[in-house]
Formats: sequence, structure tokens, C-alpha cells
Amino acid sequence: MRSHYCGQVNESFITQEVTLCGWVHRRRDHGGVIFIDLRDRTGLVQVVIDPDTEQAFALAEKVRTEYVLKITGKVRNRPEGTENPEMPTGMIEVLGKELDILNAAETPPFQLDDETVNEEHRLRYRYIDLRRPLMQERFQMRAKANNILRNYLDEKGFLEIETPMLTKATPEGARDYLVPSRTHEGDFFALPQSPQLFKQLLMMSGMDRYYQIVRCFRDEDLRADRQPEFTQLDIEMSFTDEDELRGIMENMIRHLFKQVLDVELPNPFPTMPYAEAMQRFGSDKPDMRNPLEIQDVAHLLQDIEFKVFAAPAKDPNGRVAAMKVPQGSKKLSRKQIDEYTKFVSIYGAKGLAYIKVNDVSKGREGLQSPILKFLPDDAVDGIVKLTAAEDGDLIFFGADKTKVVNEALGALRLKLGEDLELNEDGWKPLWVVDFPMFEWSDSDKRWESLHHPFTSPDVDVSALEADPKACLSRAYDMVLNGSEIGGGSIRIHKPEMQAAVFKLLGIGDEEAREKFGFLLDALKYGCPPHGGIAFGLDRLVTLMSGASSIRDVIAFPKTQTASCLLTSAPSAASDAQLRELNIKLRPRIKESKETEA
Repeated sequence: MRSHYCGQVNESFITQEVTLCGWVHRRRDHGGVIFIDLRDRTGLVQVVIDPDTEQAFALAEKVRTEYVLKITGKVRNRPEGTENPEMPTGMIEVLGKELDILNAAETPPFQLDDETVNEEHRLRYRYIDLRRPLMQERFQMRAKANNILRNYLDEKGFLEIETPMLTKATPEGARDYLVPSRTHEGDFFALPQSPQLFKQLLMMSGMDRYYQIVRCFRDEDLRADRQPEFTQLDIEMSFTDEDELRGIMENMIRHLFKQVLDVELPNPFPTMPYAEAMQRFGSDKPDMRNPLEIQDVAHLLQDIEFKVFAAPAKDPNGRVAAMKVPQGSKKLSRKQIDEYTKFVSIYGAKGLAYIKVNDVSKGREGLQSPILKFLPDDAVDGIVKLTAAEDGDLIFFGADKTKVVNEALGALRLKLGEDLELNEDGWKPLWVVDFPMFEWSDSDKRWESLHHPFTSPDVDVSALEADPKACLSRAYDMVLNGSEIGGGSIRIHKPEMQAAVFKLLGIGDEEAREKFGFLLDALKYGCPPHGGIAFGLDRLVTLMSGASSIRDVIAFPKTQTASCLLTSAPSAASDAQLRELNIKLRPRIKESKETEA
């Protein structure tokens, strides 16, 4: 139907006849000559229809925005002074000779170049929103990235193998989406949160190297970087260790950025232990573009009378930390500090103490803060010296349980980096390693896996059982500009170690057999050492494209309430469908007016 795409036509086509198809991006009538900007996924080209071509001109007069056209014409130079060097097709135009209206269009619900349209409206008419050149570029980038990743892994000997979408519910940190079985009354499939167990079974099957671009599902609360269904690049390999696997993956991401963005990422990526990341940045995915750091000051405040600082300083599970903001005293007003105090309360912080450093040379007299009267001179001097504070700086403090301080100051660090434009330009990748194997759940009074229960510890069974708290895992996360883009580990490949981990997690023999019997059996029949990683493709493409949310790189995303505005999903099932599945719905409990109020 067409000879070329709109965005392909350039000066090399001068005097040639082309046939183009696309949408009317814009129509202009200038003194009897009609100009049409024709658009397809490759870009725009200007078409000129003059009255000499009577039939084409008559149709062009009827054309409106978003009409679908087929146009045949001759390529020529634009008249001098009308060129647009900012466009790939800006030096030429097509003199239209034949025009067919392939389909008319009603007035669209919004103009494609209107940046004020809210996201809900865009999602409701997603097929219109996806016509925007920016969205077309993002999905072309995504397709290109997928192709590059596939080719890289193919060349490294990985096999692309599909794993089941209907599987068994397994504990992986989020709720499963359950699918009722019609043929097995009362039983349910689960949609996979990841192909974790299947890819391990593939290693036990001798497939050696596996990958898959796979859809995964998690029924959890949503954020800008999460969706109930998402896509990951899932990878596993046998007879490997951390260094080899990370090296291959690091080279893959370097190759991807070079091919797609022409960006040279560092070689090698820096590596940081989990404990250091939490201590310096309050996060296991630190944004290394941000220069702000968190420093422990508990040793300076353990023996003071001010209990707000002294109590957590003495608590083995507490932390007192400071974060210096260069020239923050000059940049931030009291009102802004109050706003940041409200911000950290989201993370459980009870307040946000601070010291303004006006003149270091004057000692205590050169400082300004409501908490100064509670701090002895040696503590104040120690804080100023430790933080290397200078005139005009501002020092924020966090004092509470370690988890609260890390989350509050870690989030504040990121917000200040954005608000004060402190972040460096460019890309800052990082490997975070040496994660704890377990974390203690105060609510459940038991150990929980920091990653998942199939991650290998870095010790033997006896050391694991003797001191679970001190045990580190053989896990690794790839972080880029403050986002975790990939995470993985070396897996447990011996049945006695897997049994020991299950036992520490409170998973008894009967429960382990019921949930993971197929895995435990497979481990007995010659399982090779193996490890893997999974990359969040949605998140990775979001970063690479400069989008603000993963919804901008998913063709038909859900909202933050996990609904699809386009199709009105989820929706009710018919009585016939429910009967066939042997499901009976309980009546919904209506909230009282008092509750609603």
C-alpha cells in the first residue's frame, strides 16, 4: 500500500515518486494551497496539495486531524526560507498528486501535543495517547532494547525457553493472582510472581544457560515503578559463581547502553556492600549521583541528658545519624524545613532536628538550632568536626530505630537531591552485594528471607544454624541512578542446605513438601551449582527513555488501583461462569454512613 515510511523521506528522494500512509497530524490552508503534516511511527513529512490536482484538492479540503490517508506524490525541495533543519524531513516536502481517505476520524478526545491532559484521560483513550511521537519513540526504544538483549544472550550461549503461566502458589514476598480451575474443582492455579523455581529446574535439567523475556504478576499495592503485571528479563546459568555471572551481565548492560543511547558506562561497575550502602545512604539502592551522605553520630551523644538522642544512641537497634546539606542554611527557609519535617514523618520519623551553621569560627555562638541548648559543647564540636561543616551549611539529624532513621534520611536525601538540583548528570551504575541472608520480623517473631528462600548463604549449614543473624547471602543487585534494575543470587543446590534454610524460616517438613516437594526431589538427582538474575525491563526502559513512570513504557498499563481504564477491567463474572467454576461470591458488606464519614 505504501512505498516508504513518512520519516524516511529526505533529500536523497528528490524528484522521486513516493506513496505514504499515515495520520493527519496537522492540516493548514494557506491561500488556496493545503499543507498536511502526515505522521506515522517514524515521524512527520509535509505534503502540499495545490488546486491543480482537483480531485486530491477536493478531498484534502475535507480532511481533519487524525484522518487516515494514503498519499502519492513527488518529493521536492522546500522553498527557500521554509526549511526546518530540526526535522529529519525538514528540507523536503511531497507534492501530492493522489489522495485517498482510508478512514475518517471524529474529533479526538485530546490533542496529541497538549501536555496538560491528565494521565487518567490518556489511559482511558490509550490508543490515542500512543499515537504521540514521544510514545512512539519510547516503544521503538523498548523493542530495540529487547532485540539487543536477546542477541547478546544468544551469542553467549543462552537458550530462550518459556516457562508456565499457570503454576502453583509459592511464597515470594507478595500476594499471588489466583486462577480457579474448572477441571479440578476447588483448586487454583497461580500466575507466577517470577519463573524462579522453573528456571532452577531447567538448570537441573542440563539446559546450562537460560533466558526469557517474561510476564510476571504480583497482587500488591502499586507505585510509580510497579504494576500488577510486569516484564522482566529472566536469566539463569549453571557452573558459575558471582564474579562470572556479574561480569556477563555487566557487559550486557554496557552493550545495551552503547547500542541504544551511545553511552559508555564505567568498566567495571563499582561494588558496595549492603552494610555500607545502608550506613552512608540509608538505602540498598543508593543514587550515586547525589553527593549527600549520612554519618553516624551516636558515639558523640550516648552520654548526654537529651533522651531524644541518647536513647537511640544506646539502643543496639537504634541509630542517631547526621546529614550535612552544603549551603543548606542559605538555601532552605524555616518553612521549607518544616515541610521536610512533615515529609520524613511518612517514614515514621517523629521529627527532624537540625543545626544551621552560620559561622564555624564562633563555635556554639555561630550555630542556630532549637536543640543546641540540650547538647554539651564537646558533642556540638564533635558533630561539626565529623560532618566537616562549613559556613552556610545545614545539618539534619535522625534519631530512632535504625530502620526508621535509614528510611527517613534516605528518602530525605533523595528529595533534597532533586529539590536543590544536587544530582550530577549522567549514569551511575553500582553493584550492591553482601546482603544479610535473613531479617528478623518483630511482628511474626521469626526470620524472613531478605531475597527469597532459594538464595545461597556464604557459609555452611553448621555456621548458618549457629548464627543466622551474622550470615550473609550470595546475592547481588544492580542499581542505576537510585533504581534497582536487576537482582539475583547464587542459588542453593544441595538438599541439606535448602532444608536448613526452610527450617530457619519456620517452614516445616510437611509444609516444605507440600509447597516445594518437586524442587526438593530435583535437588537429589544431581543439581549443578547455578545462579541467576532478573532485570526489570519496564524500569530499565523507563530510565533509558527519561520517562517519569513505568506506565509510560507499558502499552496498556494499569492505574495505581490496578484497574484498566481502557477496558474497564477487572469486571464481574457472569453467574454461569461462576457456576462452572464452582465459585459462590459472598455478599459485599456495605459500609455504614459513620464509617464512610
